[in-house]
Amino acid sequence: MNIVHSNTRQDIDIVPTPRIDTLVDAFINSLDVKMNSKLLYRRTLKQFFKWVSDSNLVLSGVDRTHVLQYKNYLLADGKSSLTVGSYLTSVSRFYEWTEAKKYYPNVAKGIKSPKRKQQFKKQPLTPSQATALLTYVESTHDLRNLAIINLLLRTGLRTIEIVRADIQDITYKAGQRVLLVHGKGRDEKDGFVILTDKAFKSIEAYLNSRVGAKGIEPLFTSTSNNNNGKRLTTRTISQIAKESLKATGLNDKSYTAHSLRHTTAVNILRAGGSLEMVQYTLRHANPSTTQIYTATIKEERRLENNGETLLDNLY
Repeated sequence: MNIVHSNTRQDIDIVPTPRIDTLVDAFINSLDVKMNSKLLYRRTLKQFFKWVSDSNLVLSGVDRTHVLQYKNYLLADGKSSLTVGSYLTSVSRFYEWTEAKKYYPNVAKGIKSPKRKQQFKKQPLTPSQATALLTYVESTHDLRNLAIINLLLRTGLRTIEIVRADIQDITYKAGQRVLLVHGKGRDEKDGFVILTDKAFKSIEAYLNSRVGAKGIEPLFTSTSNNNNGKRLTTRTISQIAKESLKATGLNDKSYTAHSLRHTTAVNILRAGGSLEMVQYTLRHANPSTTQIYTATIKEERRLENNGETLLDNLY
């Protein structure tokens, strides 16, 4: 990458700067984060340095105004506020590190990520839509797919959490049947969802069809020629959900496997459950994350109990 270095800045004490590739390697290696996060930092920083190069800028001459321009460039490019925030976090942490090493000043200090509207883009299903979905999958006589869709709807599990599940993860806590969960961003199976009789019945039927299946095996396995008996992928589970949704008339990009997680949350609230109940079911660390699900309920109640209609009785 042809990025010119210069050590003429006078605002802080600058030391001779290594090549950019060496600099990035040193920064990445200094991070106490998981490998996936390191790869994300590397990828997003590569995007920033490309922008610097394409803008004919000298890296050592980049200042706060340029970082703001980069932020606007990302937004104009159609990236979501969440993605832009991720890119800016990488740039900010990189410059924090370079300032500590006295290579470059922290020109990204105080740059704010775009505000993200707290809502979800995937549509939840109503109870009748969820029932229609289960009825359709049951009619296909595919025991595995029925068990997966049923589990998604009744527990709010993520696709990656279903992929990671093993048969032996079905156990009991305080007399209740549960499925241990290796959650997103976690190092072990330290969470769980409750398997009600309705949730477990279809799983039991599916497992009974796998004669001789052992506890250490994946809960759900592939039936394809290339991967028969091996653990499913998140892509396959997403396809199972998407095709089933399309078959019941929900053929829109806002309806995906993740919609079923939202369905779990919203329908708990529809049934009179509390936000705390939703938080525990979906295993949110922060209750503010759970708060977004109230929007759907508020809108429904607003439409059902509207003041405008009452006025028609008066004039």
